Amino acid sequence: MSRVLLYLGKFAHMVLGYLAASLAASAFLNVVFLGVAGLISAEIPPEVASGSMVFTIPFVALFVAYFAFVPAIVVMLLAELLGKRDWLFYALAGGFVALVFIGFAYQSGEGGFAYRDPLWPVSIIGSGLIGGIAYWFITGRFAGALRPTSPAP
Repeated sequence: MSRVLLYLGKFAHMVLGYLAASLAASAFLNVVFLGVAGLISAEIPPEVASGSMVFTIPFVALFVAYFAFVPAIVVMLLAELLGKRDWLFYALAGGFVALVFIGFAYQSGEGGFAYRDPLWPVSIIGSGLIGGIAYWFITGRFAGALRPTSPAP
């Protein structure tokens, strides 16, 4: 019974890490696109800029979590099975998840994702890198901790 509780605790820890990764990726996207749109400038009061981020970061995080769910689950399980604990693996895995999202969105056949500005894919991959590092900070440092170890000789 205690092993089942350990696995449930690990699952809850992974969900918390995924939530943090989605929020971090959303915050990166918000800062990048608000900066490009010119909404972060000296003329705008800081209360207005920060007030809009209080709503938009969690709202965009819902979409980030939705679209990145399937490739992120694959990467999270692979990292857990392999026991990867280094931040570089999680940063590159987050970039890979973002790249998979871009590939699926581009191949979907709809014309809505046609982009002319290279800022879109670069910022999405950057948000994946940031999300991967956030996942490592919360959960990835403890990956593979539940694997049974062999006794010493």
